[in-house]
Amino acid sequence: QRVLRLAEMCRRLETEEEKVLPFYPSSLVEGEQRDAQRILEETPVEPLAWAVQDYVGLERFWQRFNKAKLEEQALERERAALSQRNRRLRELLRQYLAGISVSREVLSEPNPL
Repeated sequence: QRVLRLAEMCRRLETEEEKVLPFYPSSLVEGEQRDAQRILEETPVEPLAWAVQDYVGLERFWQRFNKAKLEEQALERERAALSQRNRRLRELLRQYLAGISVSREVLSEPNPL
């Protein structure tokens, strides 16, 4: 019940694009997609394949989870880049303001003119 409630809350927060196209398109060509579908429809013979088949319903969950993690990492990198740029701009602004202001330090130095 908790998972379903959280899924409903997340669904409300999705953008229109995510509601229409929630996942990335497949990178497989048509022939590879047919082969993959055929293999998925076969009855598994190995014990591990039987165990994995129990979790096929979680495939969409893991797709969404991985997409969210990738977006989180991309946003963190963008945040770090913007933070670095912000520090650089602040330093340039400080240098500019120091150059145009008249302070006691500037007045105490000999005037080059």
